[in-house]
Amino acid sequence: MRRVPVRRVHQHYTHRLDARLYLVEIGRHLTEIGLEAVLIGNAAAALQGAPVTTVDFDFLFRKTPRNMQKLKALARALSAVVLRPYYPASDLYRVVRDDGLQLDFMATIHGIRSYEGVRDRAEMIEIDGVRLRVASLPDIIRSKRAARRPRDLAVIDVLEKAHEAATRQGRKAARPRPRK
Repeated sequence: MRRVPVRRVHQHYTHRLDARLYLVEIGRHLTEIGLEAVLIGNAAAALQGAPVTTVDFDFLFRKTPRNMQKLKALARALSAVVLRPYYPASDLYRVVRDDGLQLDFMATIHGIRSYEGVRDRAEMIEIDGVRLRVASLPDIIRSKRAARRPRDLAVIDVLEKAHEAATRQGRKAARPRPRK
């Protein structure tokens, strides 16, 4: 597996997301249990700088018998339960806790060919010393466009503008400074 550089997230992004404590707790338990998953959806987009909000955390993971055991261990560590609700999306496992914490773990996501591809394009983001693998904005946009749900289509323009701004900012940072 390739080594992914780690970026520390700016605190104003996590305040806008208003979920820093949840993300730290989730990330810590994911690491302790060894469940490899990629945060995707609006929470991931917010960490990438997009001005969006969400009430849950969506993760893409590889559905294997071992990872299903790790998912149950994650729920126990979070004092939560794993539900398998009926949704048109297949392979969705919802982890919920009494305080409103909701994590959706999906083995398949519209517009995404493979977990490995999303993982390889993801960015490692650090929040308060805890690392989370966060999907790239192009992958988030691709999945929302393919899902075609009204709530997903409603944020595509915002996500594309955030991606364009990040790309412009990245190009500016990469430009060599002229010598004097």
